[in-house]
Amino acid sequence: MQKKIVIIGSGFSSLAASCHLSKAGHDVTIFEKNTTAGGRARQLKRDGFTFDMGPSWYWMPDIFDTFFADFGKKTSDYYSLNKLDPAYKIFFSDDIITIGDSMEKICAEFERIEPGSAKHLKKFIGKAQKNYDIAINKIVLRPGLSPLELITPETAMRVDQFFKTISGQVRMKFKNPKLISTLEFPVLFLGAKPSDTPSFYSFMNFADFGLGTWHPKGGMYLIIVAMQQLAQSLGVRIHTERPVEKILVKDKKAIGIEVSGEKIYADIVLSGADYHHSETLLDPEYRQYSEAYWSGRTFAPSSLLFYIGFDKKLKNVEHHNLFFDTDFERHAQEIYDNPQWPKNPLFYANFPSVTDDEMAPQGCEAGFFLIPIAPGLSDTPELRSKYFELIMDRFQTLTAQDARNNIIFKESFCVNDFIEQYNSYNGNAYGLANTLTQTAFLRPKLKSSKVKQLYFTGQLTVPGPGVPPALISGKLVADLILKHI
Repeated sequence: MQKKIVIIGSGFSSLAASCHLSKAGHDVTIFEKNTTAGGRARQLKRDGFTFDMGPSWYWMPDIFDTFFADFGKKTSDYYSLNKLDPAYKIFFSDDIITIGDSMEKICAEFERIEPGSAKHLKKFIGKAQKNYDIAINKIVLRPGLSPLELITPETAMRVDQFFKTISGQVRMKFKNPKLISTLEFPVLFLGAKPSDTPSFYSFMNFADFGLGTWHPKGGMYLIIVAMQQLAQSLGVRIHTERPVEKILVKDKKAIGIEVSGEKIYADIVLSGADYHHSETLLDPEYRQYSEAYWSGRTFAPSSLLFYIGFDKKLKNVEHHNLFFDTDFERHAQEIYDNPQWPKNPLFYANFPSVTDDEMAPQGCEAGFFLIPIAPGLSDTPELRSKYFELIMDRFQTLTAQDARNNIIFKESFCVNDFIEQYNSYNGNAYGLANTLTQTAFLRPKLKSSKVKQLYFTGQLTVPGPGVPPALISGKLVADLILKHI
């Protein structure tokens, strides 16, 4: 029997859920507060330059392939992918590590830095690949309802990996601090310190070195365009500039939403908006999690972002660049342990126009700079300006060029914008960290325990932060809804 389903928000998880629910024969409508679909995966276009405002790394291509295959489609039906070589560069104060597009190239680079490390790397990545297979095929496809979901023959054999950390495992075999930072970097996508992340999550290292880094021509926003086209072809209606003001409840059952004072009734309500914000749309007695609960969670970082148009091609940079010329551990402490604006932050710079000429006018470069910071910090124009000058000084020194005088324009995005534009709790950028106590069934639930017919999806619930997990989250919640209809 067809049900009327309304979805709040239009990020990756919401779009994924809408496709699965509509394919199953239900009447699905999405309400998005901003001018375009995509949630945080938006696009900025200015003066011939194109920037992905949110996600900029295309990892785990198999997850995208699986999503589109569920509907008889391929990614190539919508966008073209380019495997990046090199995948990225890491700038240290006295050296540059280049991560190539194959294990052979990466092993050679590790051997250059630390003789004898290649054999350890091959073994480490081999173990990470087995973890990846288990994680993707056994664990993340479960809805986080019970601790028993984590117990499989494979995880039982690896139970110690849930109590050891990535940091500890890496440091057992690798001694060079640059290689340690290189191997610890991918878990930052999970939003936690390597010393707090279970070693089982080494599967992210296989996602990095084994599966490679890709780029959809035209930018990551092309994935949103593809998913929107797919959703609409399945009958999903998407309304933008329609912020939801309230989730309507009667007799402890969700009966619809209120938008611009208009009541829109439905059989099921699903929110892909920020989980904390979604619960503020409910009367207090229907909220599952208190303010004390949220303030006690470990959140992934927020970010200070700059989108910059340069009037020349830049030297000595790749598509993805990490600047690790300062203390990795101190910056992590300034995010998680003692939240404050970092003294000497690590930062990331993305120049998509290095490999994709659609992203900037001819002879120009599009630059996207990101500084990870603690959520909830004071965000002022003066602080944004201070940190821009700080990273530009280091960027120019490390890449041996003048770039500041070639800036055509600069736009910034930080904590206040995450709150205002995405209703993000404390302005976080990546949701809840995947620490041991915030994994699987210990994360906020897909299904409300207080309101029937109310569901949630996205980076604050299972499986966690990142674009591939968001696609999986959308499928998980759709399956849960279909099971209970």
